[in-house]
This record gives sequence, C-alpha cells and structure tokens, in this order.
Amino acid sequence: MATHEDFSEPILEGAGASDYERYLNTDALLSLQKTSDQWVHRDELLFQTVHQSSELWLNLAWNDVEAATEHVAGGEIAAALRLLRRSAICVRYATEQLDMLEQMSPWEYQEIRKVLGHGSGFDSPGWREIRRVTPLLGQAFHSRREEAGLSLVDVYVAGREHEELYQLAEALIEWDERINLWRIRHYKVVARVIGDSVVGTQGTPVEVLGRLVHHVFFPELWRVRNELTALSKES
Repeated sequence: MATHEDFSEPILEGAGASDYERYLNTDALLSLQKTSDQWVHRDELLFQTVHQSSELWLNLAWNDVEAATEHVAGGEIAAALRLLRRSAICVRYATEQLDMLEQMSPWEYQEIRKVLGHGSGFDSPGWREIRRVTPLLGQAFHSRREEAGLSLVDVYVAGREHEELYQLAEALIEWDERINLWRIRHYKVVARVIGDSVVGTQGTPVEVLGRLVHHVFFPELWRVRNELTALSKES
C-alpha cells in the first residue's frame, strides 16, 4: 500500500515553520529590520527595506560580473554575456527602488537622518565590490580584443565578423550605463529629500554626488562613438 508524504511538515533543518521560511531564513532576514517600538519614525521600515534589498541585488550583480570576467578570460564569451545581462538587470532593480525614498516626507526624513550616524551610500558593500570588479571586467575584454588584433573601432566597424566581441563591448557599456543611471537617480533622490546644497551624513557635500554623475568606468567605449561618427563622415 502506497504511503503519502506529509507535505505540511518541513523537512529542512533550521528555524521556521515551513521549508520556505527555513530555506530563505526569513526569521533571520526579517529580524534585521527595526521593529515598530524601535522606530524614530515609521518610515524607517521603508528606508531599511530599500537599502537592505538593494544590497541583495548588488551582491548578486557583482558576483555575476566577477564570474563573467572569469568566463571572458577563458574565452567563454556567451556564458559571460548571459551573466552580464543579469547584472545589468540587478542594477536596474536597485535604481528603480530609489523611487520609494521619494515617498518619504523631506521633513519627516530628518528624524530618520538623526539615527543614521555617519552611515553613507559611499560605504555600501555592494557598490564597493562593483567598483572593484568592474575594472577587471574591462581588462579581460581588452585582453580578448588585443588577442584578436582589433582596435575598438574595428570591433564596431567589423562587428558582424566579430560578433561575440561586439556583443561583449555592448554588454560592458550597458553595465557602465546602468551604474551611471543609478548615480544620476541617487543624486536626484538625495537632492529631492534633503536638498542639493547641504552636507550628507558622512560630511560629504551633496554637490559632490552631482559631480560623480559624470564618472564612467569605460570612457574608451563612450569615446569610440565619436570616432565612429567622424569615420562615417570621411567615407
């Protein structure tokens, strides 16, 4: 006679009433946020949710970029492209979440700001790792390009003959653009919430964030567009 498994009981080890809770460690995850009796303002829950979830997406993003870099170094371009597409989506999600911060009252946020200490986005572990792995990705790409005996202009002009390198170049600029769009959006959110002529929690003027919106990791990939436009006029 067949026995029927009791799916109502968890089979994984750990805390939690169900396997869903145990696998995702939801007890520990939700305990990382302040409870209502600890809030200085109820929007602390919103503020923590945005930033903590962003760190999760950024953690996935930089790990995928690091793995993609290894694929590029090993000549596995297709595998690298798949991971880089995922990474760009991760940063897009982190950027879109910033919309939620504009749902806070600028005046009421001042209460939350008082309990942040010297906390600043500059200290984000996710962004710190992104700043570390992104230049390595660029180096791996250029090594592949140089091995093929191609200039950046060649990669684009003869893109149909070097499809994987062309796609990789475009994946890098997509990644760079997503990071840049996050910088722009972050600056605008900060300016909207606390102002654009004040000093942040770490003593950094908000206007410094404004200057960072011009920073890119792969300026050569942006400049080559100018070269291609000039080249087209010569032909």
